[in-house]
Amino acid sequence: MKICVVGLGYIGLPTASMFASRNFEVIGVDINENVIKAVNSGQAHFREPDLDMLMAAAVQTGRLKAQSTPVEADVYILAVPTPFTDGHKPDLSYVSAAVNSIAPFVKHGSVVILESTSPVGTTEKIAEQLAKARPELSFPGYKEPGHENQVFLAHCPERILPGNDRIIGGMSTLCGKKAEAVYGAFVMGQCYLTDCRTAEFVKLIENSFRDVNIAFANELSMICDKLDIDVWEAIQMANKHPRVDILRPGPGVGGHCIAVDPWFIVNSSPDESRIIRTAREINLHKTDYVCERVKRLATRFRDPVIAFYGLTYKNDVGRPARKPVAPYRRAVRPLFGRPHTGMRALDQSLATISGRAQQRRAEEGRRGTQ
Repeated sequence: MKICVVGLGYIGLPTASMFASRNFEVIGVDINENVIKAVNSGQAHFREPDLDMLMAAAVQTGRLKAQSTPVEADVYILAVPTPFTDGHKPDLSYVSAAVNSIAPFVKHGSVVILESTSPVGTTEKIAEQLAKARPELSFPGYKEPGHENQVFLAHCPERILPGNDRIIGGMSTLCGKKAEAVYGAFVMGQCYLTDCRTAEFVKLIENSFRDVNIAFANELSMICDKLDIDVWEAIQMANKHPRVDILRPGPGVGGHCIAVDPWFIVNSSPDESRIIRTAREINLHKTDYVCERVKRLATRFRDPVIAFYGLTYKNDVGRPARKPVAPYRRAVRPLFGRPHTGMRALDQSLATISGRAQQRRAEEGRRGTQ
């Protein structure tokens, strides 16, 4: 089986490497020439535990190769970005471009899997786009039984650890089974079959659930500030109840998923997603709220030094990705007009992956702000 993975980012590259480690021929496609060069040299362009070793072995044995254009394959996996535009509307231009790139190579029996987190209905739009580009081919309708002489489409929500349990949603029943056979090659956990709309929605639910719970904790922290209550003690006491498990408040929400995906639900059902929208607004506001507190506290000192501990959006990754620290740094920068005011940013994950050259640049930059 030959597999073509379109998009060699944080999801696509580990997925491609996992398939290659199971002795499949894998072609990885990316528009970034630097990414292609790095992969073909056996080096990941970002930090992920054990990925370098897995990928290097796959490249050395010739099972993984990166290039800028797709090829004819048995399976196509789309793992491209799905950001949002102004007004928090989904931007599916990367998905559309990926579909256009594979359209000339798709044939009956091909399995096309969307892994990118997407609004509900995206897999069906892919089918429509391919059908328009290749009218001689047969494509299944939503929830149809399907038949063998078709192109098979499915959505399998992305996972940072691709070998864990997977949810697989087929356009048709047969599509789901075809996709399950693909992931069965390396998934160590369970594969749960459903339809493509449900699979798309499940990923959005997961991240919205987290966002709503973070918003609750963040709102409590602001209420406690007003009432002069220690929020940490209050949450600790409340969590002693067996059915209460409140998260820890923070400065906002970062990352590729939690800060983005809830907007996909809000955009598709604005009148019905009031809690989800409000949670997003609370977490965005919390960043501004903390910025103002930092500025107020800093003015109490003649020569304040402001330290930011942790620049990445979660432990053991080397990328900020919508981390709230960026607005903080912009907000307090006006204080630097005062003599000896300084700002220091500390994060072991970034320091570990950046290499000596980047560390030197970071140190020089920090010295320049003092």
